[in-house]
Amino acid sequence: MTDITVYTKNDCVQCKMTKKFLTSMGADFREINIDQHPEFVAQLKEAGYRQTPVVKIDGLDAFSGFRPDVLKKALASSAAA
Repeated sequence: MTDITVYTKNDCVQCKMTKKFLTSMGADFREINIDQHPEFVAQLKEAGYRQTPVVKIDGLDAFSGFRPDVLKKALASSAAA
Protein backbone atom coordinates (compact mmCIF):
# COMPACT_ATOMS: atom_id res chain seq x y z
CA MET A 1 0.00 0.00 0.00
CA THR A 2 1.41 3.36 -1.05
CA ASP A 3 1.33 6.14 1.53
CA ILE A 4 -0.08 9.31 -0.08
CA THR A 5 -0.38 12.70 1.60
CA VAL A 6 -2.09 15.61 -0.15
CA TYR A 7 -1.58 19.12 1.22
CA THR A 8 -4.60 21.19 0.21
CA LYS A 9 -6.09 24.64 0.66
CA ASN A 10 -9.67 25.88 0.77
CA ASP A 11 -11.12 26.95 -2.61
CA CYS A 12 -8.29 25.29 -4.56
CA VAL A 13 -9.56 23.86 -7.85
CA GLN A 14 -6.45 21.73 -8.46
CA CYS A 15 -6.75 20.34 -4.92
CA LYS A 16 -10.34 19.31 -5.53
CA MET A 17 -9.39 17.70 -8.85
CA THR A 18 -6.52 15.79 -7.22
CA LYS A 19 -8.72 14.47 -4.41
CA LYS A 20 -11.48 13.53 -6.85
CA PHE A 21 -8.98 11.72 -9.08
CA LEU A 22 -7.46 9.76 -6.19
CA THR A 23 -10.92 8.84 -4.89
CA SER A 24 -12.04 7.69 -8.35
CA MET A 25 -8.95 5.46 -8.55
CA GLY A 26 -9.81 3.93 -5.18
CA ALA A 27 -6.64 5.30 -3.56
CA ASP A 28 -6.41 5.89 0.16
CA PHE A 29 -4.79 9.21 0.99
CA ARG A 30 -4.36 11.55 3.90
CA GLU A 31 -5.40 15.17 3.39
CA ILE A 32 -3.81 18.00 5.31
CA ASN A 33 -5.59 21.32 4.74
CA ILE A 34 -3.02 24.07 5.30
CA ASP A 35 -5.77 26.63 5.95
CA GLN A 36 -6.81 24.51 8.95
CA HIS A 37 -3.22 23.47 9.81
CA PRO A 38 -1.05 26.53 9.07
CA GLU A 39 1.90 24.92 10.86
CA PHE A 40 2.64 23.07 7.59
CA VAL A 41 2.87 26.24 5.45
CA ALA A 42 6.46 27.13 6.41
CA GLN A 43 7.58 23.52 5.86
CA LEU A 44 6.12 23.47 2.34
CA LYS A 45 7.55 26.90 1.49
CA GLU A 46 11.01 25.84 2.73
CA ALA A 47 10.78 22.84 0.39
CA GLY A 48 10.16 25.28 -2.48
CA TYR A 49 6.44 24.83 -3.01
CA ARG A 50 4.40 27.88 -3.90
CA GLN A 51 1.07 26.29 -4.86
CA THR A 52 -1.25 23.57 -3.69
CA PRO A 53 -1.86 20.77 -3.83
CA VAL A 54 1.46 19.34 -2.79
CA VAL A 55 1.39 15.57 -3.18
CA LYS A 56 3.82 13.32 -1.33
CA ILE A 57 3.89 9.67 -2.33
CA ASP A 58 6.22 7.13 -0.71
CA GLY A 59 9.14 6.33 -2.99
CA LEU A 60 8.58 9.26 -5.37
CA ASP A 61 9.57 12.91 -5.49
CA ALA A 62 6.85 15.16 -4.14
CA PHE A 63 5.17 17.48 -6.62
CA SER A 64 2.64 20.28 -6.71
CA GLY A 65 -0.39 20.85 -8.89
CA PHE A 66 -2.86 18.43 -10.45
CA ARG A 67 -0.76 15.74 -12.17
CA PRO A 68 -2.98 12.81 -13.19
CA ASP A 69 -0.10 11.32 -15.23
CA VAL A 70 2.12 11.05 -12.14
CA LEU A 71 -0.75 9.86 -9.95
CA LYS A 72 -1.67 7.09 -12.42
CA LYS A 73 1.95 5.87 -12.57
CA ALA A 74 2.28 5.89 -8.80
CA LEU A 75 -0.97 4.00 -8.27
CA ALA A 76 -0.14 1.50 -11.03
CA SER A 77 3.29 0.76 -9.56
CA SER A 78 1.86 0.34 -6.04
CA ALA A 79 -0.80 -2.05 -7.37
CA ALA A 80 1.87 -4.12 -9.09
CA ALA A 81 4.01 -4.30 -5.93
